[in-house]
Amino acid sequence: MRLTASRLHLPAIALALLSLVGAARAELAEFPAPSGRAEGELRIYSSLDIPLARPLIEAHQARNPDLAVRYETLLTQELHDRIVAESEAGGGTADFAFSSAMDLQVKLANDGFARPVLTPDSEDWPGWANWRDTAYALTFEPAVFAYHRPSFAGQPPPSTRADLMRWMAEHPDRARGRIGTYDVARSGVGYLFLARDQELYPGIWSVVAAMGRARVQQYPTSAEILERIAEGELVLGYNLLGSYAAEYARRHPDRVGLILPRDFTVVVSRVGLVPEAARSPGAGADFLAFLMSPEGQTLLSRTLRLSAVSLEVAGRDSPAGGMQDLAGLRLKPVPVSPGLLAYLDRATRDRLLARWNEALAGR
Repeated sequence: MRLTASRLHLPAIALALLSLVGAARAELAEFPAPSGRAEGELRIYSSLDIPLARPLIEAHQARNPDLAVRYETLLTQELHDRIVAESEAGGGTADFAFSSAMDLQVKLANDGFARPVLTPDSEDWPGWANWRDTAYALTFEPAVFAYHRPSFAGQPPPSTRADLMRWMAEHPDRARGRIGTYDVARSGVGYLFLARDQELYPGIWSVVAAMGRARVQQYPTSAEILERIAEGELVLGYNLLGSYAAEYARRHPDRVGLILPRDFTVVVSRVGLVPEAARSPGAGADFLAFLMSPEGQTLLSRTLRLSAVSLEVAGRDSPAGGMQDLAGLRLKPVPVSPGLLAYLDRATRDRLLARWNEALAGR
């Protein structure tokens, strides 16, 4: 029985996301039709690495054995620019675009480069995850605290921002130089998380100042922070992308743990759309429908360790993606809406980064 998704009426949060993770290298993969007689081709532009996308593509082809797939990984900005350029040139573009840059995907939709698509699951899709049936959030990725398990043997790690401030004050020697977070000037997701923290939590600048006193270490990617946590060089990471932290925790269960903050948990998403100038828009719409289906959401949740947006899947597999049960958490998703575009304004971004640097410096 289908669970009806509640429509979340969230305010348009003026947040921008340059990318959720470090940019992937451009790469092309061809997936021949399993039947050996291709009767159609699906062209995908995506920021998701090919090894992670492979199970999704192969499962879709199992449903459509006469379909060949051409899959290109692109930098998120390049993906946006290429769809715009190819659309304006009139020669057609990809049939489906799947990107971790929420803001750039919404910009494509807002500027008329995406077409409305209704799938069997559109009606029950959460309101925050669907903008005008043109841009759909397909994953549900919380920001988490990651920690070095041996360093917290015998005591619980911080589970709220207030806990984190208290722990830093009570253990200055253990905290000094051993807390990591994103370099928000270089990391799109780090910038998004900071902007969302500021929106939701008036005391965030006290937390940032406390991390500055503890000589917080800043890195451009999740992987660099998590590698150092696994090695014990860092004892705690603040506001890391949960999907990557969950994978490190799976690979290093005795060394890396993660906590979904109990005060509030920011949630970001990867966004899919069918370009207006798609060469085969029907093929793109079919793949979008597959990713939104229970099967596609389960694959995203289990195979890729990314939690499901679909409440039907999330209700059945609540610890999806290797993360703890989301029940009882104050989840704060970033809505897929034109509000994402406001933080592309350079002056707004510069003001937020200046305040970050001032708080870290104790000014």
